[in-house]
Formats: sequence, C-alpha cells, structure tokens
Amino acid sequence: MATDVLTLSVCDDLVEPRPSGALWLAQSRTLVVSDLHLGKAERNARRGGGFWPPYENTETLTRLEHEITALDPACVVTLGDSFDDGACIAALDPQTRARIDALVAARRWIWVTGNHDPAPAGMGGESADAVPLGSLMLRHIAEPGAQGEISGHYHPKASLRIRGRRITRKCFLASADRIILPAFGAFTGGLDVFDPAFEPLFDRDACVVLTGARGAALPLTRLRRMAA
Repeated sequence: MATDVLTLSVCDDLVEPRPSGALWLAQSRTLVVSDLHLGKAERNARRGGGFWPPYENTETLTRLEHEITALDPACVVTLGDSFDDGACIAALDPQTRARIDALVAARRWIWVTGNHDPAPAGMGGESADAVPLGSLMLRHIAEPGAQGEISGHYHPKASLRIRGRRITRKCFLASADRIILPAFGAFTGGLDVFDPAFEPLFDRDACVVLTGARGAALPLTRLRRMAA
C-alpha cells in the first residue's frame, strides 16, 4: 500500500484524510474529527440494550490523542455527535473526563452541534452550529448544493472484494465540492456509500478513501465494480 500523504482538493483547499478517520487541514493547522459518540455503550445499557465491552471511550480518545501528538494542531473541531446524548456527559467516569478536559484545555477546541448532542455543557472550548474556515464550511450534516463543505453525520462505509475476500471499512466520501468524514467513535456503525441518502450530495466524480491504511482515492464507479 502507498505510504505517501494523500491529499484531496475541496474547492481548491487541500485536505488530508488520515488513516484514523480524522481530517487534517495543514494550512490552518486544524484537525477535524466527527461522530465520536462518546458514551455510546453507557447509553445502550441505560436504555436496556445490554452491556457492551467498556473500552469505547478509551479507544476513541487514545486514537484522538495519537493524532494530536503527531500533528500538534492549533485547533481541533469535532463535527457533532461527540457524545451519544447529553446524559453521557454526566455519566463520564473521572478518568475519561480528565482526559477530555486536558485535550480541550491545551488548544482551541470547537464542538460543532450534532443531532445527538446540542452544545456539550460544561466541557470547555467553544460551541457552534457551523465553523467557517476560509472557503470551507464545517458542519454536522451536509446540505445539498453546498460547496467547500466538510461534514459528518452519515458514518460512510465501503465494501469491496479483494482476492476473493470481502472487506468493509469506514471511509471518507469526497468530491471536488465536499467531503464527508467517517465516524471516529469506536462503537459507531456506518451507512454504505451507495445508499440513496448520498445521491443528492454526490455525482459521478465522487471517490472514497478507506480508513485503516494510507491509500489512493478510489472512484465510486470503480468501487461499484469491486464490490460486486
């Protein structure tokens, strides 16, 4: 697999999809992540859905800390659904809360409002419905017709067949006008990139970048053949 840094152009702004599922904007030194869904296991148990392994917050925060250490961003933007719901914030254990507080205190931090979590209360940093950044607009849910848009919400994933084996991974879904980030949270599911929900947002020039390893942007038209 390729080891070079992969960059894409969104309305002439260069963005770097990271293997972790984060997006790096080098010019402004901004790290963008989406859909952390911290507390998802706790919410599932609270709603009677049973108990999941209690490592999701640790895994998600560890990957985020690794990206911050590697890139030293001036600003971190979380594109909404950072917590699985508002009650998850109060339910954080002291160690997890301390890790989040340390991350937020160390640099500019912007929580974008999501459909699961209106502005996280008492978490420090700033909150916003959307964040303009030069020619780019960072928000939770993509808007049809928007240009220069970076968003999350849909948790895109892609499946393909390689050497007779079918693999499915979280992915970035991108075009010249916009990019949708994969969910960064450990326990998040995904929506297949060929789901009709994406049709109003992307045309034939769209491509995917799989998480988990550095690689080339894969056109959707080619992915459809590889997924068959």
